[in-house]
This record gives sequence, structure tokens and C-alpha cells, in this order.
Amino acid sequence: MSLLVTTSPKDCSKKGFHLNKPNKKILYSLFSLLVSILSVVFLIWLVLHPTKPEFYLRDTAVYELSLASPRLLNSTIQATVVSKNPNSHVGIYYDRLRAYAAYKGQQITGDSELPPFYQGHQDINILSSSLYGIAMPVAPSFGYHVSRDQTAGRLYLEVKLDGKLRWKVGSWVSGSYRIDVDCVAVIVPRPGADPGPMSLVQGTHCSTTV
Repeated sequence: MSLLVTTSPKDCSKKGFHLNKPNKKILYSLFSLLVSILSVVFLIWLVLHPTKPEFYLRDTAVYELSLASPRLLNSTIQATVVSKNPNSHVGIYYDRLRAYAAYKGQQITGDSELPPFYQGHQDINILSSSLYGIAMPVAPSFGYHVSRDQTAGRLYLEVKLDGKLRWKVGSWVSGSYRIDVDCVAVIVPRPGADPGPMSLVQGTHCSTTV
């Protein structure tokens, strides 16, 4: 016969089923480290949640917008866009940026590549681009819509920008993000046989997506 020995709850409490001081210190250190990491992550999130850049269409001039045939368009457009970085602690690298013009959803010029640049905190940059289209394919109804808008006294063009940017905080630089900018230009047609360019009525703010 074997002897069965049991331990009462009172005996267990005496043996000490509780954390000793070294274990408490280790858990406290781990907890403090976790709180510190979460605090740093939260601060980084606050800093790295930048406001998207702002764009403003300052000037647009249409020098040519003529049909070589019912489906082929020649165009020459000069556009000036103002870009602003509204962030006080975040810089922006524009690695690639292209501009082009569109009318009623149809691209009417070729792409114009703008040189890469860095935009510092709350900096403002002037971006000018000459946009050309030679035998650009358009819908058969293009000529009709342009004539109708000219008769109405307003021609609505879009100056578009797209490309890639990176955010910069201190020495840290983010990965690439796509940026799309859409500016609506309200153009006044030339009266009669006036040889001058058709110009923008007034500057307009652009919509920006990052």
C-alpha cells in the first residue's frame, strides 16, 4: 500500500505561488518597454500623417486647338500651376511628375515630364509646362462640342498632373505614393479673328489625391 500525501490550501500559500521580486522587475521592465514603443509609434503616426500638397492653376493659355481631320487634333497649351506644401514638419520629394491637358475626358496633348524636385516645409513652387498635341486621336463629336462651348463663351479644359512623391521627416524618407491633381481651366474664346491665345478667366484651386 502506498502512502497518499495531500497538500492543503494553507500549505500552498506557505510555499508561495506568487511572483517573486526579480520576476516583478522583469514584468515591469517589459511593460515599460511596451508602453514606450507604443508611445513612439503613436508619435510617429502623428508626425507621418501629413497633409496632402495643395495646387492652384494660376494661368492657362491655348495657342492652338484645331482639327487636322474629324478625328485628329493639333493643340498647343501653356499652363502654370502653383504647388504648396502645407506641412510645417514634413518635406516632399517629387520623384516624377507629368502634365497633360484633357477636354471632356479626352487627352488632347501629349505628356510633359516635369523635372524632379524637393519641396521644403511650407514651400511654394511654380510649375510651368508647355503642352503639345500633334494628330491626337479624338472622338468624332469633338469638333461639335468645342464649337458649342465657344459659342457659349466658355471652354472648359482640364490640366492634369500625376506622378510619384515621397514624404521626408528629418532624415527619414517614406516609400513612394501616387499623386493625382486635376485643375479645371475656364477658357474665354478669342473674339472674331483675334490672333491672340485663348486665356484663363481666373485662377482655380485643383483637387489633389494622394
